Amino acid sequence: MGCSHNCDSCSSNCGGEKSLKVAANKAATVRKVIGVVSGKGGVGKSLLTSMMAVGMTRKGYTCGVLDADITGPSIPKTFGVHDKLEGCEEGIIPARSEGGVQMISINLVLPNEDDPVIYRGPIIAETVKQFWSDVVWEDVDFLFVDMPPGTGDVHLSIIGELKIDAAVIVSTPQQIAVADVVRGVEMFRNPQVNIPLAGIVENMAWFTPEELPENRYYLFGKGGARRFAEENGIDLLGEIPIIQSIMEGADTGTPSVSIDARVEPYYREIADRIVDKVVK
Repeated sequence: MGCSHNCDSCSSNCGGEKSLKVAANKAATVRKVIGVVSGKGGVGKSLLTSMMAVGMTRKGYTCGVLDADITGPSIPKTFGVHDKLEGCEEGIIPARSEGGVQMISINLVLPNEDDPVIYRGPIIAETVKQFWSDVVWEDVDFLFVDMPPGTGDVHLSIIGELKIDAAVIVSTPQQIAVADVVRGVEMFRNPQVNIPLAGIVENMAWFTPEELPENRYYLFGKGGARRFAEENGIDLLGEIPIIQSIMEGADTGTPSVSIDARVEPYYREIADRIVDKVVK
């Protein structure tokens, strides 16, 4: 494949403003790795991962997303990215969104992005390892890792391969979702894992109709993740309401945090708190 990137070792003279480190030192181009996890599926983890990356980019940081949810990959769709990945002598070149977020996903490797990914656990772990070691990330301040939902051997394998600096846990307010958060918290607090928790994000916290901007309807219960965070000494990074543009932006590949003034403040708050926890 030809290279459209600025790799010093490429056979083509592709140019560019920055030169990349050699393959053995690619991980040095990533400063902080944030694992985004959920105790169960269906809580909006992948979309939230994309929106956090966009929100952090709008603060001036360079961001990437590693889609480690191999059997349920959806990161490229949230950004409207469908082109297959290119490579050069140094490795795989990550795709980029229009806003500059770098990303890697199995969807960008498969011949057909709708093909099912029927991999066993060890193959999933090996694929994620390649996404970490073989991708030429370019000067990334924050790499968000969209983890598979739940806990188990695959998660431990992924955590063992990636140098995760902190974890963000995503939940919705209802108790059935919060109950599964406990497993995620215990996994990261386990002495064999010992990864700091940046905090919890409560997604789908309430619904406000556009025609009734002062009203809040708590469709999935009220404040379940907030209460859990307070009771367990974990920071609440933010509460994200149900806003129609978030759904529409995900379907069209245009993250609403970059186009909807109602959405942006929620993700700016989360970005500020992640920076405070992980950097400062």
